[in-house]
Amino acid sequence: MPNPFARRSTREIKELVDVASGKRPADLSLDNCKIINVYSGEILEGSIAIFRDRIAGVGPRYKAQKRVNLGGRFVVPGFIDGHFHVESSLVTIPELARVIVPRGTTSIVADPHEIANVLGYDGIRYMLESSKYNPLNVFITLPSCVPATDLETSGSTMRAFDIFPFFREKWVVGLGEMMNYHGVISGDEDMMEKIAITEDKRVEGHAPGLTGRDLAGYISAGITSDHESTTFEEAREKLRLGMHVMIREGSAARNLKDLMPLVNDSNARRFILVTDDHNPSDILESGHIDGVVRKAIKLGMNPITAIRMATLNPAEYFSLRDLGAIAPGLLADLVVIENLKQLRATEVYKKGQLVGKGGEAVYEDVPRPKPVIRSTVNIKWLEGDEFKIRGKKGMCRVIGIIPNQIITKHKILKPKLNGREIVSDPGRDILKLFVVERHTASGRIGQGLVSGFGIKRGAVATSIAHDSHNIIVAGVNDADIFKAVIHINKIGGGMSVVADGEVLADVKLPIAGLMSERPLAEVAGDVKRLTNTIKKLGSKLDDPVMTLSFLALPVIPELKLTDYGLIDAKAFKPVGLFVK
Repeated sequence: MPNPFARRSTREIKELVDVASGKRPADLSLDNCKIINVYSGEILEGSIAIFRDRIAGVGPRYKAQKRVNLGGRFVVPGFIDGHFHVESSLVTIPELARVIVPRGTTSIVADPHEIANVLGYDGIRYMLESSKYNPLNVFITLPSCVPATDLETSGSTMRAFDIFPFFREKWVVGLGEMMNYHGVISGDEDMMEKIAITEDKRVEGHAPGLTGRDLAGYISAGITSDHESTTFEEAREKLRLGMHVMIREGSAARNLKDLMPLVNDSNARRFILVTDDHNPSDILESGHIDGVVRKAIKLGMNPITAIRMATLNPAEYFSLRDLGAIAPGLLADLVVIENLKQLRATEVYKKGQLVGKGGEAVYEDVPRPKPVIRSTVNIKWLEGDEFKIRGKKGMCRVIGIIPNQIITKHKILKPKLNGREIVSDPGRDILKLFVVERHTASGRIGQGLVSGFGIKRGAVATSIAHDSHNIIVAGVNDADIFKAVIHINKIGGGMSVVADGEVLADVKLPIAGLMSERPLAEVAGDVKRLTNTIKKLGSKLDDPVMTLSFLALPVIPELKLTDYGLIDAKAFKPVGLFVK
């Protein structure tokens, strides 16, 4: 009687053994290749024999029904992004796969907490269903903080009881980033329950700036990784206390250059390269996780070490025992590259099947049922005067943007007044900032000021505002701010740029106000046009919209804005706009 819990049947195992031992021919042999061995750190010349979806032999030449001569090119294991939010790509998983798989990404570990904060259970189920029938492994870490805090309004609340059933899914490999580190340290009951039900799976960390005894308390709960380190000293302390350090090189936060000096031959197995949040334009222009590996090599890292940090290291960390290397018995997820400097994929094999060639997808899409998802932009009727900020003499708290980082400064500055009203001061680069609650039509609007966004006229709004994803808008005048928010409501979620009462550019994101079903290249084109429009208005930020979206994330220091108002993210409490 067959074992119902077995991953492979006894027949499948025996047939693979017969091929590996030379008793029957392989289906495919990749010949004349340089094989990157991430176990030994060597480059071996020879062949790779593939039977069905697995590697049968490595090195010697096997009998095979089909042979491909790679002409001395390199073969590396399929890349694994160990921490990625699909929603940041602005497209669905099938559309994402068509772009990143031909670039060498064959597996991702995705935390769907963005869509879960909007749609809860339905959002997670949507991501699981969308992951099916693609040549991309999508492993899930369940959102641990929906909402991230009680200092904002999200579209859903998910407690331990709500996420527990998902742990039965075979693609779920752990609990997603534990953003509420204050809750962990203080022993919050819900945080403790979520960690407890994870059992033998991983608990992902999120602890920017945490140090000393607080960090020890956080780790002692069973949290084993962190991707939020921004300095050498911060990453070193986490490494010394037993954490796996995920080095993030994404679109909004780029930490590779600062953290890479910490990596050496003795500790390299404790590091994982990740993208975290990666916008569509960057994916098209720089690649996905392959781009991070390429940059690490360019900065001086040993190529095999860099490749290992995006293959074997994440595979072993998440117990993905069929992935991460080129060896007998493992799945045949392979990337063929010309050289170890450019690291450009010429062919990509997923489970032994050619799925990418010359950077293009060469597989047929499988017909799949279209997941149904409800509309999610629900704001209270606005009259237009909601964006006035009453003023008085004195100093104000201002969010200070740090380019290419999601952390901010907590500035104390004198605002510009027009009578009894605070107005934007583009001459000093201080703009009005608002967060409009969009899940329950409560009418709640958080008011603040931001420095460093850079536009001299107009307004920019988006329904992507981490992590609760209300509408966040920054602008020079109230009329344009109002118009930008109304346009987001009109298109059902997305991004908008307005100046002088005219919508200059937009990006429609009707899926939870976060994603589009259109091809990634089309969405990237819209985002590029929108970004260029914002830059023409004066912004010098590389990615102004993604920077704007993180100004609403109250678990990242120092000062942030939610629909409840300004949040001191270091003290983890609301604060007033004016300093007493």
